Amino acid sequence: MDTKTKRRLGLSFPAILGLALLGAPRVVAHDLELVSPAVNSILVFAPLIIWVIVALWARVANPFLTLLVVGVCYGVILAAVHQVLWGAAFDEAPTLGGNLEGALSPGAESALIRVFSVGSSLITGALVGAATGAVAWVLAKLTGRSSGR
Repeated sequence: MDTKTKRRLGLSFPAILGLALLGAPRVVAHDLELVSPAVNSILVFAPLIIWVIVALWARVANPFLTLLVVGVCYGVILAAVHQVLWGAAFDEAPTLGGNLEGALSPGAESALIRVFSVGSSLITGALVGAATGAVAWVLAKLTGRSSGR
């Protein structure tokens, strides 16, 4: 599988996973409120810059696709970390509001919120991957760093 992945995406699966894992410290630091907003900004943008640099340096054939896959992997990591740190991230369990307030049992409400949290994390990861992939694709075209494969 790894050879096929590398041929298709230009990076091995361990490299893709490694890039995605670069975003994990920010998720932990944010959920546990361990860093200032300035440090959080560095933890947000540094991994994304590294993703783009690696895609350009490796001259992947399709930076958009490669970084989209990295982003989806990041979304899975984001979802997992949020679920693991759920209790520590909130002083009180999140609840539904508006017309849905009190409509479900506390257990069902918690499950629903967690499911939507996972979906949100996956979408966020995919969007981040698409955005960085688009940037890398444009930069590859402008700088001639496209592999042409």
